[in-house]
Amino acid sequence: SPGAEWGPTTERPGGSLLTRQLQELWRRSRGSLAPQRLLFEVTSASVVSERSSKYVLYTIYLIRSGQFDKAPAAIARRYSDFEQLNRRLRCRFGCDMAGVAFPRKRLRRNFTAETIAKRSRAFEQFLSHLHSIDEIRRSPEFLEFFFLPDLRAAQRLTCTGMYREALATWANAYRLQDRLGVCSSGRFLLTLAGLAVCHQELDQLGEAHSCCEQALQLLEAQGSHPLLGPFLQAHIHLAWKVGKDKRHSEARLQDLREAGLPLQQQPSLKECLIKEPLE
Repeated sequence: SPGAEWGPTTERPGGSLLTRQLQELWRRSRGSLAPQRLLFEVTSASVVSERSSKYVLYTIYLIRSGQFDKAPAAIARRYSDFEQLNRRLRCRFGCDMAGVAFPRKRLRRNFTAETIAKRSRAFEQFLSHLHSIDEIRRSPEFLEFFFLPDLRAAQRLTCTGMYREALATWANAYRLQDRLGVCSSGRFLLTLAGLAVCHQELDQLGEAHSCCEQALQLLEAQGSHPLLGPFLQAHIHLAWKVGKDKRHSEARLQDLREAGLPLQQQPSLKECLIKEPLE
């Protein structure tokens, strides 16, 4: 299952797999401004029939060239999703998009193996071309095409108490942001909050603690952030439960108190997660 690598079975001496992944990721996000070459591969395409419509769903893996990723970062999108991305990017980046090819709409024979295979290759090339253009690669339109649907789905699942399913979805959103090199954004902090909350609800306290630790490293340079108080409080609570050092977080929380932050009214990490609007 997509969430398998996040389970408690990955605990071993020297810290869990998640902690090591996070530390490695953190080092990379600070140290490398040059983008890694990313490959987009359509691994399957299936025809979906709903009540009044029929469409092809393309599953795409994001693969870092020259590396073996044990757990894939995957998305599933239909032609209309790509079409919307294409439209939005052409509105904003007219010049850059002039040379980018997009497979045109067909009136019939949309479901033949030949059309699906051609479109699969065209979508791979389309995404690769977009990723090679600096301005576009960093744009919210391009980035959110990949991970915003997962964040919304994970938020919904968390709100309804389906923590195991939510965890797998947060984990995929995490991997997508990792591949896309956006591990210091607000969306990434929200993803870490989602992982921490779900791990805690599933009684995987070591993993929850690691997620808080990573978020606090990312927030180290920031004097104030809406998630700082909630992450500190969650980290202190979890550190106490798993027998880890919590003094640094307690000192930071004290600093916030002295700076006049009313911590009694601070929402919990879970409340922040549920209330965050994901437009």
